[in-house]
Amino acid sequence: MTSETLNLTVDELLTTTRSVRKRLDLEKPVPREVVMECLELALQAPTGSNTQGWQFVFVDDPEKKKALADVYRTNATPYLDQEKPTYGDSRDERTPLVVDSAKYLNDHLHEVPVMLIPCLEGRPDGAPAGMSASYWGSLLPAAWSFMLALRSRGLGSAWTTLHLLGDGEKQAAEILGIPFDEYAQGGLFPIAYTKGTDFKKAKRLPAEQLSHWNSW
Repeated sequence: MTSETLNLTVDELLTTTRSVRKRLDLEKPVPREVVMECLELALQAPTGSNTQGWQFVFVDDPEKKKALADVYRTNATPYLDQEKPTYGDSRDERTPLVVDSAKYLNDHLHEVPVMLIPCLEGRPDGAPAGMSASYWGSLLPAAWSFMLALRSRGLGSAWTTLHLLGDGEKQAAEILGIPFDEYAQGGLFPIAYTKGTDFKKAKRLPAEQLSHWNSW
């Protein structure tokens, strides 16, 4: 099966792939064939020394989705209720909207058609910065490529990590049978078709403010 794709240029795809929460269609089924098609594309991403130590755990069982959402909610609810930092720039005006959107996902996470937990062989616990960067660099490009592939087919997701806090990662591993001592989890991604596909560029700080040439 080859799913229909949106008519997006590369630049449009890169600048309009958003963290989608309130516009996830919780009612429309997501065929496994489409998910696997996106994964085949994601597996073309770089991975350190071509180890390909990744594993991708998809969940569409209602009871397991609810159990994972409960784990996520245990960490997310107190975090989202905390006072958020201020920056003194354009980010401050977006913060209430982001928090409101995140709270919506927190309330409805169990309703999404499919969840994904990307995993990588080994554990970076306590590793020095260089090794940790190398480790996650073998998984995160593929995860982002997966989100781009979803977007190009009219689906959306959001990169969440709050379930990993405390005992959450181990609890998720027990729910799904992930060998905790052998694989680390990189996040929890809701997957759904989006309500409309007309996403826009996000308001970001200007590149000139964030770039350095030859010295800091």
